[in-house]
Amino acid sequence: MLPDRKAATLAAWLRDRPGIEAVCRDGSAAYAEAIRQGAPDAVQVSDRWHLWHGLAATVEKTVIAHSGCWHAGPPRQTLARQQRTEQRHTAVHALLDQGLGLLECARRLGWALNTVKRYARAATAAQLQRPAQYRATLVDPYRDHLRRRLAEEPAVAVTRLLAEIRDQGYPGSANLLVRYLKQGRADAATTPPSPRRLVTWLMTRPDTLPAAHRRHLTDLVACCPPMTALATRIREFAELLTHRRGHDLHAWMDTVDRDDLPALHAFCHGLRKDLPAVVAGLTLPYSNGPIEGANTKVKLLKRQMYGRAGFPLLRHRILLA
Repeated sequence: MLPDRKAATLAAWLRDRPGIEAVCRDGSAAYAEAIRQGAPDAVQVSDRWHLWHGLAATVEKTVIAHSGCWHAGPPRQTLARQQRTEQRHTAVHALLDQGLGLLECARRLGWALNTVKRYARAATAAQLQRPAQYRATLVDPYRDHLRRRLAEEPAVAVTRLLAEIRDQGYPGSANLLVRYLKQGRADAATTPPSPRRLVTWLMTRPDTLPAAHRRHLTDLVACCPPMTALATRIREFAELLTHRRGHDLHAWMDTVDRDDLPALHAFCHGLRKDLPAVVAGLTLPYSNGPIEGANTKVKLLKRQMYGRAGFPLLRHRILLA
């Protein structure tokens, strides 16, 4: 139990315990340097869960960047937000094209610097636009009926649809139904998932997904070439991780470099900066998995005591627990 997260503290702890052969860690550069100082002969192993978690964050960025491609379906009521995003993206890049810096752009536009950076990093406004996300409504149980009626009679009056679903027990208002239909939620055979839900589907073993989700994922990925490449790279990396094929990591990264996936390129850049530990993590059996539950418990105790007690009492509670 160390009193802080500083590299010097960890290095001193390691020096007092000679003979350590391997240290499993996350991607922290500070911890990597501490291990080099305190246990220079130990093999550093990048934890597999953290590698997979880092890939998931990269996948989410890619999914959001290509949401305009895979999010097939009727137009949503996000036109005003999309127009604002396009206008802001145009304004930032117009100033950048004049040779102005980010700080000067922020000053002229009256925006926060981080906002200007976000628009400056995006090559197109579409990369900043997320698909609309909808919560469950009282109309959802009658969606199949509405779809069937709209397919049979596209010009059917809303008042007629309202009367039909009220006969079936619909308790909501007419305005709710009108908004539901304008959003296009009764048009598509399948409602596109949120970006986070799609990331979950991509990062899950295909044989464990429900058949309907698996078919929907296949359709979404097939309509967007970058998403097709992304799904393939995820499966390939999962094979490296599951079967401990660290020796194939270089070939995987070379393949990624040929894809049009900038976020995944950045992920590979981070792997190359910590390559020996990553290869060891994909080859050796060591993992932080057995202690992650203990880490969660320590964090819970620390939050319970926040601002009311110091390190000695926290250490005492952890040892007694």
